[in-house]
Amino acid sequence: MAVKIRLQRFGKKDSAFFHMVVADGRAPRDGKFIEKLGIYNPNTNPATIDINFDSTLNWLMKGAQPTDTCRAILSYRGVMMKKHLLEGVKKGALTEAQAEQKFTSWQNEKSGKILGKHDRLKKESTEQAQARLKNESAVKEAKAAKIAAKMAEAASAASAPAATEGEAPAETSAAE
Repeated sequence: MAVKIRLQRFGKKDSAFFHMVVADGRAPRDGKFIEKLGIYNPNTNPATIDINFDSTLNWLMKGAQPTDTCRAILSYRGVMMKKHLLEGVKKGALTEAQAEQKFTSWQNEKSGKILGKHDRLKKESTEQAQARLKNESAVKEAKAAKIAAKMAEAASAASAPAATEGEAPAETSAAE
């Protein structure tokens, strides 16, 4: 039996999320599975990945084959790196302590990158919000100035005819 680690689709039409499962390679995509390993939600930025690390590593060490997308997700979370290091320990290329040290340093570097992305996205969103607010206030001030100019023009136009109206009857009476 060929065992695969693959994604099962869930969610609505345009907002899909996935369960990462271990299943028989002959089973349908959303059909029967052996074990659920985690959740992958690509709708968030960055994508939300929640995986049972130990169980996934155990299945990989037993020979389960991940699909291309699952392989990319597992590489992102470090499961493939850990598998690679454990195979090196089996072959005698390095010790367990060295493998653990390499994995820890890799994991710290990766988490730093992820936090950096979170911070950058948050900073960009606040900058965009401030720029929108500044643009809105500039448009509002321009409209207010335009309205004030119209009102001043209307007031001056209203006062000018009133003055001419007072003079106009005097001129007409003098002409009579």
